[in-house]
This record gives sequence, structure tokens and C-alpha cells, in this order.
Amino acid sequence: MNMSSLSTERLRRFKRNRLGLVSAWIFVILFILTLFAEFIANDRPLLIRFDGQLYAPVFVNYPETAFGGVFETTADYRDPFVTDLIMDKGWIIWPPVRFSYNTINYNLPSPAPSPPTLVNILGTDDRGRDVLARVIYGFRVSVLFGLTLTLVSSVVGVSVGAFMGYYGGKLDILGQRFIEVWGSLPTLFILIILSSIIQPNFWWLLGILLLFSWMGFVGVVRAEFLRARNFEYVLSAKAMGLSDGLIV
Repeated sequence: MNMSSLSTERLRRFKRNRLGLVSAWIFVILFILTLFAEFIANDRPLLIRFDGQLYAPVFVNYPETAFGGVFETTADYRDPFVTDLIMDKGWIIWPPVRFSYNTINYNLPSPAPSPPTLVNILGTDDRGRDVLARVIYGFRVSVLFGLTLTLVSSVVGVSVGAFMGYYGGKLDILGQRFIEVWGSLPTLFILIILSSIIQPNFWWLLGILLLFSWMGFVGVVRAEFLRARNFEYVLSAKAMGLSDGLIV
């Protein structure tokens, strides 16, 4: 892929910044690792061999009866009873962190929030949940949320700005008035009201923030399209198209 001289110069300056380059690589590596958070921090084993058969609890929900238990519900692999049943006829491969983001450790050496230990490397929160597991999952959600919001906002904002700048006229005026009214709304209060009405989750929060985050791209793109409309080659192309249409 060929880059412009300006992009090449920016890349060269970024590479000269050792601290920024190292930070970027650390961020990329951590983000790639957290994409596989279920294999790093989970309260389910990665692989189980029981009575000559292989099981992958990280992908499939197995009942306790599959391992010789009594209940038909999903096996609790942190239960010593279930663990002993499996170890009697096989083995278990656990992830490095044996907690998920919502797993509560009921065997804390001190009241929650507890300090770091060999079991909970970064300690636990006030509910007894492992902090390291929550950081791993939270990092993935935060980065994916920010990237998705930026990408979708860019697409919507650029499309609206291009539409207004290309057609101009009444459509451009109506679009400007709408953006002025929509942008003058108290964003924070609307977000609070909407979040109190609905149950917040990844997609709901993404949609709510997208209602206002796209407007920052409109002005720049609209101005560029309005400027490009007056270029000589654009006017010539329009004139040729108009003349061809008249000939036809």
C-alpha cells in the first residue's frame, strides 16, 4: 500500500518516539491477549479428560452427571466434590487465572475487599470477585467499545457530511438546522435518563452514545465536499455530463 509523503513523515516521527512506539506495542499485545480472555481467566477448565473422554467446558456446558455427580445442572468445577470426581478418573487443565469476571471467591483469607494473595494476585473487590480477571475482561470491553464507537461514528458522520456537502441547497440548510438543534440538547442528562429507563449493556450504551458522537465529523467533511464542488475538474465533469445528456 502506497502512503502519501505526509503519512510517511508522520510514521517516521512516530517511530523515532521510543516511548510511544513501545507503548503502542504493549497496547496491541495486551489487546490481542484479552481477545482470548476466556482462555486466560475463567472459572471453567480449558480441558478435562474423564473416563477416557475429553471435555471442553470452556465451550460447552456439561451437567454434573457427566462426571458422576448427582445434579442435572451445569457442573460447578470449583466445587471440591466435582473436582474430586474428575480427578479420580482423569485430569483437569485450568486457565492461568481460575476466576471469571463475575466469580465470587468464598474462601477469602480476610473480609472483602481482600489484599493480593497467591490465589487472587491483585486481590478482590468488595464482593469477593477477582480484580485481575475483571481487569482482563474490562480491558477487552473498553477497547472494543471505543473502537466500535469511533468506527460507527466516523461512518455516520462522514456519510451525513458528504451528503450535505454534495447536494447543498435546501438539504444542506435543513441538515445544518437539525444538527444545531440536536447538538444543543443536554447530552449528559439525556444519557442519564435513557440509562435509567433501559438496562445498560454493551449495545445499548453504544447506541446511546452514537446518538451524539457522529456530529463532530459532519462539519469538516461537509466543508471539504463544498470546496471540492468548485474544483475545475469537477465543474468540467458536470458540464460534460450535462452536455452528453442534452445530446442524448
